[in-house]
Amino acid sequence: MKKNIEHEVSSGNVFADLGLPDADELLIKAGIVSQINDLINQKKLSQKDAGKLLNIDKSKLLDLSLGKLSQLSLVELFKFLNILDQDVVINIKPKTKSKKQANIRVSTPSRTHSKERIIVPTKNSNVVSIQAKRKK
Repeated sequence: MKKNIEHEVSSGNVFADLGLPDADELLIKAGIVSQINDLINQKKLSQKDAGKLLNIDKSKLLDLSLGKLSQLSLVELFKFLNILDQDVVINIKPKTKSKKQANIRVSTPSRTHSKERIIVPTKNSNVVSIQAKRKK
């Protein structure tokens, strides 16, 4: 006998599902912070070396490693990506006629294959694509 389990379908943004203000920004920051932490791990940097490289103190590095998003600005996160040899490209363009509405997209290189991984599609008045690309 099957039991009916009550559930709610996610909006695709856990922060919005939790009713947090600035949910879209939090989701974008979460994706970028995840990428930064991945890069720090890939480079096998100690906490001390990562802090020195990014020019941040222990508390800010701890915020970064724990994903305390409200303590970090997007500009700061972009600078960290640059320091970690990543290009940050922001591409603003009109939505295509086939789309019902424009959106925000953040993509980073996939950990498992060469295609980019989309972190967040959200609703907005313009399309903004933020891509972290490895410098050659």
